[in-house]
Order: sequence, then C-alpha cells, then structure tokens
Amino acid sequence: MTRSDSRTVTYSPAYTLVPTYECFNRCTYCNFRTDPGKSPWLPLLAAQSKLRQLQNQGVCEILILSGEVHPRSSRRDEWFQHIYDMGELALSMGFLPHTNAGPLSFEEMKVLKQVNVSMGLMLEQLAPKLLQTVHRHAPSKVPGVRLQQLEWAGELRIPFTTGLLLGIGETPEDWWETLDAIAQLHSIYGHIQEVILQPYSPGSQQSWDAPAFDSRQLPEVIAKAREILPPDITIQIPPNLVGHPQGVPVQACLEAGARDLGGIGPKDEVNPDYPHPCAEQLREILEPAGWELVPRLPIYPQYDSWLSPRLRSLVERWRTGALPETVGAIPESPLGEI
Repeated sequence: MTRSDSRTVTYSPAYTLVPTYECFNRCTYCNFRTDPGKSPWLPLLAAQSKLRQLQNQGVCEILILSGEVHPRSSRRDEWFQHIYDMGELALSMGFLPHTNAGPLSFEEMKVLKQVNVSMGLMLEQLAPKLLQTVHRHAPSKVPGVRLQQLEWAGELRIPFTTGLLLGIGETPEDWWETLDAIAQLHSIYGHIQEVILQPYSPGSQQSWDAPAFDSRQLPEVIAKAREILPPDITIQIPPNLVGHPQGVPVQACLEAGARDLGGIGPKDEVNPDYPHPCAEQLREILEPAGWELVPRLPIYPQYDSWLSPRLRSLVERWRTGALPETVGAIPESPLGEI
C-alpha cells in the first residue's frame, strides 16, 4: 500500500524557536516580522531554558524559524552564527532541529547542514507579478532566488520542505507552474520531503486588506498537486488554517491526497491568530472518519543515510526509543513509521 492510499496521517511534535522576528522584507500579508532593530534577539540562555521546559513533553522537532537579516548587513554573520548555535544547542539537548531562515548562501546551507536533520523554505509562488504587489518590498521573494535554494538543497543532499501560499494574488496556472518546478527539481535530486499547501489567512498585524483563501477550493488543489508531484513527496496542510471561517474540513483535504499536518506545537508563529489544535483534538476529529494520526520525525526515514554519523545516530535513537531520560517521553506511536 502506498502512502497516498493509506489511512495514516502524520504530524511532527514540534516547538518553534525564533532567533529574531526582525526582517528586511516587508511582505504586506506578514503577521510575523518586526522592523530591523525593533525587537531583541532570543538569547541562547533563554532558548536553553525553553528547551529545558520541553523535557518529558514528547517534543522531537525544534523548528528554528527566523526573520531575515539582509545578506549585506553588518549583522549577517552574527545572525547566522546565532542560528547555527541554536541548532547546536537543540542537538546537544537531544532534539532534532529543522531550520527555515529565508534564502541562504550555498556556504551557509552547507554549514547549517551540520546541525539540522532537515531544512525548509516556502517557494510561495513563482509568479513575478507578485513583485509588483504583495512582494513589492520583499527582495528575497524574487522567484529565482528561492528556487535556487531548492536546487542547492538538492546538491547538498539536505532533506527539504517547501510549499505554496495560496490566495496572495496568483492564478491557478501559477499553482501548477510552481508545483511543476518543485517536481522537476525533485526528479533530479530526490530531496523534497513535503510540499505544504497553505491557504492565506488574514491576521491582525498585516497591512494587506484581502479576504482569506477560500479553503473550499483546497481539496481540488490538493488532488491536482497529487497528480503533478511524485508519489514520494508528501502533501502537507496546516490544520489550524483549514476551515476558517466557513471552510472545508481537514478530512476532505486528506481524502484528496494530503497526508501530513505539519509541526504541531503551542503556537503558529507565522499565523499567530490561528492556534494549533493539539494532537488529541485532531484525533477526535479524524479517528471517527477512519484516519490514524501518528507522530513522525522532521526527517523521513529514506533520508537518514544523508546525515552525518552524529546526526544519524541521534535520529536512530529517536526511531528506536533509545533516548536519555533528559529528552523526555516518546510520543505514543513509533516515530518514523510513515
């Protein structure tokens, strides 16, 4: 039975660390960023304290999600080192880091591979016209820049997550073009673990005045995406953004071909107005419809051999349950069974 035929849906027990909210991009739909210099960076000691509180909580993934410091900023090196140090800290405490920090140089990606089991970057859309609208003041949203990241991730053998943001001024033809570009790169490198289909959802901090993506369209988009993408790429949907305000149930998205619900943690930092449901709430929704919800690691099993011996050893300990007590309880299902 293939993954798309299974009645199993996965999620990652996760916690998000934000090194900084400051970002030189000004996407008009953003509910995450602050202006450069307007908010403090998360100190390593504070990050360590947060991670210590996760002991015995069953969390495996530490998502290091950062605003972007300009590549030519005098603080770029300090920012990058801070992100690296947070990955090293998470590893040292037995967790599995996954970093999404915007476009990086090839060398930066190569270095971060040492302290991450996987990485990610949303393509959002490959429609250049968005540079005249929602991305007008977002230099790193140039489509070619972001597509280059996916190619470099493939060259570096980094297990990667990417995705589309739906409803920011693009057309359905733009969706299919973006999905096809992902599929083509995966056919060369085989490195895309997941593609997120994220419906745009208005928040309280943004400047753009536009309605939410009609999530009733989402099952149709998922079904078409399942046709375009290779079968070994999992389609992910964010359950907190589906069904708002009068949208489609999560179950309909699963029936259409989605098989993962992403990282489930205390807060969606990118969409803070939309709280994550907990795993128990999701099970109450999904199990009556015949779906089994199981936890997974931030790296899929077929990519374990891409890791350094140090990272591979830690991942194996998570998969087998051979973890020190200081990391905490293993979620109720065997992680890695996808």
